[in-house]
Amino acid sequence: MAAALTREGGEDAFRRLFRFYRQRDASDLRGVLDFSAPGGQVTLPAATAPCRERRRHGARPVSQWKAYGLNGYPGFIFIPNPFLPGCQRHWVKQCLKLYPQKPNVCNLDLHMAPEKTTDLWGQSKEQLRRKGSSKWEPRSLLEKLRWVTLGYHYNWDTKKYSANHHTPFPSDLAFLSEQVAAACGFRGFQAQAGILNYYHFDSSLGIHVDESELDHSRPLLSFSFGQSSIFLLGGLRREEAPTAMFMHSGDIMVMSGFSRLLYHAVPRVLPNPEGTVLPACLDQALSSDLPAGSVIEHSSEEDWQVCAKYLQSSRINMTVRQVLAEGQQFPEDCGTNGKGRAPSEDSHHQESSRAKRHKPNTN
Repeated sequence: MAAALTREGGEDAFRRLFRFYRQRDASDLRGVLDFSAPGGQVTLPAATAPCRERRRHGARPVSQWKAYGLNGYPGFIFIPNPFLPGCQRHWVKQCLKLYPQKPNVCNLDLHMAPEKTTDLWGQSKEQLRRKGSSKWEPRSLLEKLRWVTLGYHYNWDTKKYSANHHTPFPSDLAFLSEQVAAACGFRGFQAQAGILNYYHFDSSLGIHVDESELDHSRPLLSFSFGQSSIFLLGGLRREEAPTAMFMHSGDIMVMSGFSRLLYHAVPRVLPNPEGTVLPACLDQALSSDLPAGSVIEHSSEEDWQVCAKYLQSSRINMTVRQVLAEGQQFPEDCGTNGKGRAPSEDSHHQESSRAKRHKPNTN
């Protein structure tokens, strides 16, 4: 049926496939590409940093990466989990413990006093640690987190970035992003803005195009951790049916060139296909011989217990982009009213439940 819908095309073919995968159970997903299975690979450009430099951000040497392209999607690169054992844990902890801290911005800021959102980790960790399997238990603040913005903060009202709504971009995530971009042929990439999305099994990401950055010549980088998801990559118009693919923990996607401005979406989150509570790659311990100057930090067992409990029903995605070309500045009208306010906490990141259902974003 998915194949028939894909061939059909026509008015809003993307929406039909989105609904199809949103509603299907996990046993009816034979049409979804899985890059963890063997297949044709693309060759990445020669790495620009020595092996020791690359290990500083927790990934294997580029020569050991697998990288895939898709026919009809020039500029799209899919890299199945290139991280060294244990290193994914660092990025999970940063997304839950460090990156949501002020001065970064999150969806909870829309309806909570500033003092209530300054330490989401501290207010949530004990509740998460004790959490059972019941769906009726109250959610912690971390479980209510839907998005966090970094660097140039995205204005959900105007769909723009601005010069006067900017905070320092995390140095460890900038280093990781710049090294991955360089490995894919984009030397000099500058990590200037990030949007972190926090998904649960009842979450989805609406159909959209990332076009608010002023410089579209630089790639969009996407990093996934935790449970798996289905990602839909479409065309320049919604009448073009998308291609469905799995994203597993540790996977990286690079959208550049022609693929940089294509419609895409996440219709659903799925339990990891290994059948275990967490993917095996998250159970691996971090090596004790990290190179000098590594941005990867060891997580305490106490911190990882909190992260692991969160990830049992969740997925985290980090997207990093360069907003401005070198020497480029924001237009004057982008420098006013920069902070703005998101119209709702789920305007970009959708969630449905028995109590309340949100229509997927069609913007």
